[in-house]
Amino acid sequence: MTTIDLDFKKQDGLLPVIVTDYKTGQVLMLAYMNQEAYQKTLETKQMWYWSRSRQELWHKGATSGHYQEVKKIRTDCDQDSLLIDVKQTGAACHTGEMSCFFKELI
Repeated sequence: MTTIDLDFKKQDGLLPVIVTDYKTGQVLMLAYMNQEAYQKTLETKQMWYWSRSRQELWHKGATSGHYQEVKKIRTDCDQDSLLIDVKQTGAACHTGEMSCFFKELI
């Protein structure tokens, strides 16, 4: 595995994170990480995020029991966004849906 310096300087210190199911490739959610959330994710192999609305770190599943176990982490060419494959326990969405992307517009 290669060590890559992610660019947390852009976008007010936050990286967008696209989270997918490691078996199906289904997009589960989009969230944000700051550097601390990223480090906690690497250390625990479970997903940690930065809540923009609450302005605090949150461990996915700590309240709901719907944890996300990290399987693979990739970055884009500019190293300012992440694509993370996870093993999802329970629903990914706070509404109870498996994916946050369940509303069809067209």
